[in-house]
Amino acid sequence: MGIKKLADLIRSDAPDAISQKEISDYSGKVIALDTSIVVNQFRAATPQLSPLTGLFFRTLTFLEHDIKPVFVFDGKPPVEKLAVLEKRAEAANWNSTNRTGTASSQTQDCHQLLKLLGVPVIQAPGDAEALCAWLVREGTVDAVASEDMDTLPFGGCILIRQLNAKKSSEVIEYSLSKLLTKLGISHEEFVDLCILLGCDYCEKIKGLGPKKALKLIQEHHNIENVVLHINRKTHPVPENWKYIEARKIFLDAPQTPAPKLIWSEPDENALVKFLCHDRGIKENRVRLRMERFRQKRESLREERVKERAAGCSRQTRIGDFFRVTRKRVQPTEAVGSSSSNRKRPKSK
Repeated sequence: MGIKKLADLIRSDAPDAISQKEISDYSGKVIALDTSIVVNQFRAATPQLSPLTGLFFRTLTFLEHDIKPVFVFDGKPPVEKLAVLEKRAEAANWNSTNRTGTASSQTQDCHQLLKLLGVPVIQAPGDAEALCAWLVREGTVDAVASEDMDTLPFGGCILIRQLNAKKSSEVIEYSLSKLLTKLGISHEEFVDLCILLGCDYCEKIKGLGPKKALKLIQEHHNIENVVLHINRKTHPVPENWKYIEARKIFLDAPQTPAPKLIWSEPDENALVKFLCHDRGIKENRVRLRMERFRQKRESLREERVKERAAGCSRQTRIGDFFRVTRKRVQPTEAVGSSSSNRKRPKSK
């Protein structure tokens, strides 16, 4: 999924672009998530359970940590990606992939669940990953949480992996600006590198490993020049290679106006009706989880009251937990700059 062996290449050649984090480090942050990746994780891990259960539990965990999640849904996939999607569906014994972008019954259920949980949902025109990257570039969100490394060639400034509820899980953050600086290449050159490594939108040159691909891009700057400097016998170039189309998908992803993001209180009674009465999930699981959620939030409220009394209150108050987030000021830094330097919107 995403860019083949990119994570390995970053670890070996640009380790400074990686930070080890904890979920609590993202308290007060607005995080965009590719919903299909989250749902597919639960489908693969617990095929006997509805993915709605996992989505319900994980979303509450984010909210408990004062993380403001924004769930982005896939639209119509690029035609260049259909073959990859079909292979993935076949390998997982799932139904054929959605070629039209029309919301499936499962997608509609996820929409409804997230609405009842009070978190924003955005429909992407194409790949959700591309829109997530656009949102962080625009400053609408602080980071993208995804297991898919192609967030980076799409221009996602900050990518977070392994952001989940497991206490043993070590959250990993990637900085695109630090990555490009360390590798000494531009974003456009990085996109060509990712195509050479292997992406979802076209074939790759066989036999060309990550180290060799990076060296070639650093020396020759684009795929057109790389092709002129490789041994075509040992590294055959695919016939009718669609690398130009893939490059365009990464660099010219559809853009959409930054939406107004609104978080509200979860509707417990409506959640019970939807999840338990309509979808057959055990009511005691839902009720107990909502009770823990209320207790955790109350504990946070008490902690912040004590902090204010001690004169060291945090900038984000519990009263601001559910609020409207306006579009942030357009950042002046280049693509890949850290979200920590962006101006955050003022509370109403």
